Amino acid sequence: MKLDPFYLIVDRASWLPRLLPQGVKLVQLRAKDMEQSQLRSEIAEARDICLRYGAQLVVNDYWRLAIEEGCDFVHLGQEDLAEADVAAIRRAGLKLGISTHDEDELETALKAEPDYVALGPVYPTILKKMRWDPQGLERITQWKRRIGDIPLVGIGGLTIARAEGVLRAGADSVAVVTDVLLNENPEVRAREWVVATREAPI
Repeated sequence: MKLDPFYLIVDRASWLPRLLPQGVKLVQLRAKDMEQSQLRSEIAEARDICLRYGAQLVVNDYWRLAIEEGCDFVHLGQEDLAEADVAAIRRAGLKLGISTHDEDELETALKAEPDYVALGPVYPTILKKMRWDPQGLERITQWKRRIGDIPLVGIGGLTIARAEGVLRAGADSVAVVTDVLLNENPEVRAREWVVATREAPI
């Protein structure tokens, strides 16, 4: 399996009509603090918009809703993975991405035979308080050597200036949240990311 080198993460489906036309082909919906009915609506809306633009949607956490709404990719953190029915996810034909932050978590993730592994935070991040120190580029290289052909996603504190180094270190894709969503012109920034990652000399 091959991932697009630019992996955008958004918190609402309403971002997608603005950002997918910039060339974004891989996007995760990480929706929080919603009622179940609203979550279902968000996931269905994101699914339909991604289908319209030929983009791959990854649903964060809500694997049951992803199955019920006919999505084909879900991302789980370690706590969610521990509670998820991975067999049901696989029976439904969904691909699976898993977050990792240390060696034990990587071992746990690999037992689930993921379609990609995410490692973070690569750099300090403002998105959320993390109990892990920044991983750095060397850890990216170590993780990639360990997982082989499984795609590796680098996440955390990434900027366009840092992206090439992360890809060179071994990441197959770089995941971005705040550098796009908090930018004064998210559309332009998303397009800059698309161009920078697809032209990166790795």
